[in-house]
Amino acid sequence: MEDSAPSPPPASSVSSASLTMQDEPGTLGPAGLASPDVPKAVEEQKDEVTGPGDILIVNWDGPDDPQNPKNWSYKRKWAATVIVSAFNFITPVSSSMMAPASGQIARQFGVTNSTVIALFTSVFVAAFGFGPLILGPLSELYGRSRVLQLANMWYLAWNLGCGFARNEGELIAFRFLAGLGGSAPLSIGGGVLGDVWRPEERGQAVALYSLAPLLGPVLGPTCGAWVAQKSTWHWVFWSTTIVDAFIQVLGLFYLRETYPPILLEWKAQRIRKKLDLENAPPREIRTVFDGADRHWKNIVTRALIRPFVIFFHEPIVQLLGVYMAFVYGILYLFLTTIPSIFEDLHHQPVGIAGLHYLALGVGLIGAAQINARMLDKLYRYLSKKNNGVGKPEFRLPPLFPGSFFLPVGLFITGWTARADIPWIVPDIGIVFVGAGIILNFLSIQTYVIDAFALHAASALAAVAFLRAMAGFGFPLFAPAMYKALGYGKGDTILACVAIAVGIPAPCIFWFYGERIRNASKYARK
Repeated sequence: MEDSAPSPPPASSVSSASLTMQDEPGTLGPAGLASPDVPKAVEEQKDEVTGPGDILIVNWDGPDDPQNPKNWSYKRKWAATVIVSAFNFITPVSSSMMAPASGQIARQFGVTNSTVIALFTSVFVAAFGFGPLILGPLSELYGRSRVLQLANMWYLAWNLGCGFARNEGELIAFRFLAGLGGSAPLSIGGGVLGDVWRPEERGQAVALYSLAPLLGPVLGPTCGAWVAQKSTWHWVFWSTTIVDAFIQVLGLFYLRETYPPILLEWKAQRIRKKLDLENAPPREIRTVFDGADRHWKNIVTRALIRPFVIFFHEPIVQLLGVYMAFVYGILYLFLTTIPSIFEDLHHQPVGIAGLHYLALGVGLIGAAQINARMLDKLYRYLSKKNNGVGKPEFRLPPLFPGSFFLPVGLFITGWTARADIPWIVPDIGIVFVGAGIILNFLSIQTYVIDAFALHAASALAAVAFLRAMAGFGFPLFAPAMYKALGYGKGDTILACVAIAVGIPAPCIFWFYGERIRNASKYARK
């Protein structure tokens, strides 16, 4: 279509989508509304637009362009979703699979300090906070698929090296380096889902993707306990390397690039080559995404600085981010303490004690499946009652039962972790903890995505950094806390914190969330 060339989109129209889900020009935003930052001429154009100065603006060939990942077949969309979720599953498996084997490793290396032993497990999670700050900008410059798969190969190499570590220093260093590569699915995978799924379709895809990093730490220790009992700790790392290599091969065949700016840049390159072959007059060719915001310096600055700016200025991110960090810390605290409950108090072998991680998995999977079936239906129902207009607050209902289940589970687990009480009773508490974790996690994740729209990547980056630091720090103080206070008093303290933060949070944002967003610089109005 021939018309005057529109000006490049303003800086705010291209979000840092490496950590979340964004919508390109001409599609619906997270709430089903056209992005207000996209020029109308760009939204309506069907193909390249020429204008004064021989400038060619490249965009999708209309709303039904098959090259647009949102128009892919469901089979192709789910293939990308499953591959990304598999990447998102195997690295958290690695983060926790060595927990049951940490005692065996400590004996071989002569380590007696409980904090250092816990560090073997949690240092991997610390890298999850720093990796996205590097990999996020790279994915915007070079594409999601390429960076995701190269980062996974980096993880694969260092995870393999962990099995050959000769002392605790090497093991901790190799674990941290493996975690940097393993953080790629957490920082980039959400963007892949946002590229291929429309907002009203993505509920089940987000549920699968979000469940993977929580289910991985459950199945990992269960398998790791039997590997440690039947073999040596080396195979804890080598076995995950073998599985990851298989997933990587599938990714090479089935995970294609989904990031719109990169896809349109490839299209622009094809047009340039075609014009060169035809000896056409020289002209400037750029995509609808090109502009100052796509310069690498701006991308890196945005990735490194904006998450912390949003954290210090946005009460939504402050309260929900701190609460999600607490919830994630509880997850990793349980991952490192479950073996001690059932090995020390109930005198069960390592392999049998590892089976109790399945109680956590029952809570995670059960609540996640119910939530996945209800989330989108509930959102549409509440939107219909609101004259067809959706609001981010309509993602909050699962937070209410989640904030109740978590402290209930902590109370039950803490006060029933005794030798004279059957092992099934603390398992019931662990099920409640798992349900509370996943409901809180999914609700906060989707609320932040919807509330911050174009800046959701930066908002989630801030939340992810806090979450990683809590997952790293909680297991380090847990042994000393439980040794001094016991499981009952220790879990009671954690339950009281969960009540103090978790119970008010959904009420505040359900009744006052819209007012808070209207006063925000970054949140969607």
